[in-house]
Amino acid sequence: MSNSPQYLRLTLALALCLSSSISSLIGQSKPNVLFISIDDLNDWVSAFGGHPKAQTPHLDRFADEGAVVFQNAHCAGPVCGPSRSAMLSGFMPHRTGAYGNANNMLESPLIQDHATLPEYFSNNGYVSLSKGKIFHRHNAAHGADAGQWAFDQYVPVDSDSGPDPDRLTSRIKNVINGEPGPPSDFTSAGGSEFAWGPTRLGKEGTKDYQTAQWAASQLQQEQEKPFFMAVGISRPHLPFYAPQEFFDLYDPKGKYAPPMREDDLEDILTPEGKQKFKPSNDYLWLKQNDLFDEAARAYLAASSYADACLGVIFDALKKSPHYDNTIVMVWGDHGWHLGEKLRYRKAALWTEATRMPLMVRLPGMNRRQDCERVVNMIDFYPTLIELCQLPQKPVLDGRSFAPLLANPNRDWNYPTMTINGSGNVSIHDERWHYIEYRDGTQELYDLQHDPQEWTNLVLQLTETSSSAMKRLQR
Repeated sequence: MSNSPQYLRLTLALALCLSSSISSLIGQSKPNVLFISIDDLNDWVSAFGGHPKAQTPHLDRFADEGAVVFQNAHCAGPVCGPSRSAMLSGFMPHRTGAYGNANNMLESPLIQDHATLPEYFSNNGYVSLSKGKIFHRHNAAHGADAGQWAFDQYVPVDSDSGPDPDRLTSRIKNVINGEPGPPSDFTSAGGSEFAWGPTRLGKEGTKDYQTAQWAASQLQQEQEKPFFMAVGISRPHLPFYAPQEFFDLYDPKGKYAPPMREDDLEDILTPEGKQKFKPSNDYLWLKQNDLFDEAARAYLAASSYADACLGVIFDALKKSPHYDNTIVMVWGDHGWHLGEKLRYRKAALWTEATRMPLMVRLPGMNRRQDCERVVNMIDFYPTLIELCQLPQKPVLDGRSFAPLLANPNRDWNYPTMTINGSGNVSIHDERWHYIEYRDGTQELYDLQHDPQEWTNLVLQLTETSSSAMKRLQR
């Protein structure tokens, strides 16, 4: 049947229809691509409904003026390095071996044999340029490797404005608002410093704002070729340092922490029946010092600061000669916990760590459309290839979601996968979330009835099955 003339004619007709829809959205000439990353930005952005007090007016306006807002987008790996390596190479972590931040994607033979996303655009008639974090940074024999080799033009980031030490809060230093905290057993390192506070200088002295100004300047210039411009904003990545004006957006006595349950981890058991996870030191230190709301406020402030930087870029694009012929993709590299599952940071397989913000604007879009279909950042590479009508690359792991930009409500029965280290995998569809670990531990959540993922259905199913077996044996 699949080789019948009728089937082939139908397939060709659908392909031509889709190609026509994309062409009508982006025009006939080669579109530019503005590719914007926001490091560690989770779904608390207003447009994603994750936090009722989040103030992200520029992202909200970007969505409302015309973009598809993907409400169910997930990362390939819930850590900066693996997520970015997968997205930029087009291959999942289990195929490349790039499972953690210590794994440089250049050491993968598979990646060495294929052009990365910006290189592919350069190889096909585009000029690629970048500033800010797009690739994960590694130390290399020739110096710092931040992916500069992948771009025709690469500009290093500026130095950043440090925090005001008199208002610094830091778990590792055991300092609260510039003052020593009470003795604690939870100040050992365990990752980058968990800290927050206002910067010494205003936004003009911060690297993200300077990166945004660089992008704004580039957008005012004419280019001889269509461009692929990658811009990386580093906040709200830890530490949550942001100019005071963004802390002032949030009442210092306000309630910002998400709902938490002290028994949340008790139903996640190993095959031997032992509780697999325990609260993190970040969580325990914040609990000891009653700082849950302060930490959440700092994350919101850093997110609002990132949003202000995006506003500089968005405003420049609207005033530029490129506005009517530029695809804009705005994305976070994974999610981020702020107390859910009794932890902070990322590097987990629960939805709060895998779900990432994603918005896409094509030229001609003039209203917001929300898409509930499941997509993954591994899909960026093939999607942009299709939108820009570059040569197809079927070897890639991802699937183009260009059809969803033409119709966000179309059928899309494709679950998606996130990998966190060898043998640990998360699978999402529009309702269910299944997790399996290398040691055999399993989790299953009904996101329709349990969006907080408080009830691991695997435990209930196991108990039900055990009871049924006992009844059969009587």
